[in-house]
Amino acid sequence: MSAASQIVLASASPRRRDLLAQVGIAFSVEPSRAPEELLPGESPAEHVIRLSREKAQDVADRPEVAGRWFIGSDTIVVRDEQILGKPADRAEAAAMLRSLSGRSHQVWSGYAVIDRQSGTAVCGAVATRVRFKELTEAEIAGYIATGEPMDKAGAYAIQGIGAFMVLGIEGSYTSVVGLPLCEVIEVLERLGAAKLFANHP
Repeated sequence: MSAASQIVLASASPRRRDLLAQVGIAFSVEPSRAPEELLPGESPAEHVIRLSREKAQDVADRPEVAGRWFIGSDTIVVRDEQILGKPADRAEAAAMLRSLSGRSHQVWSGYAVIDRQSGTAVCGAVATRVRFKELTEAEIAGYIATGEPMDKAGAYAIQGIGAFMVLGIEGSYTSVVGLPLCEVIEVLERLGAAKLFANHP
């Protein structure tokens, strides 16, 4: 098994899988079963870092899963200090989208890379500001009818149909999609887990 193929993405998210795959890194996928709950008093950064680490650790602790380096990530939307998770139903999705309409909010993505061999864990969080246009009720209803908002934090996907709402971002696009790719790749290279351009000195 090559070093790169010992990387395990501890997530069922197709968006995170696609982001990691697009840079040509070999990895396997093993979804985490860690509960995604908010603890009292947690800041957005503390929340996403803790969950990222717990997701990676959950998979790294399974002896039947082959691999050495385990990547966990968690993404949340924050509006007026309030964390917006995945909507429970269409009514909650509509309420979230109305609350984001015509203004800016933050998207926080945490990441954790655990080296099973050494026990080393490198964690961090990235904040990105996202600005929405004013949404009409027809746009909100139409977007919800596509089904896309229902399993997304903040009830939208910037890489999908939801792109129509986004006037601009300040920060990391890949972090808003679900994985701070720049930071994660840097950690993988630093730990010796991967080399992006292996054929070049």
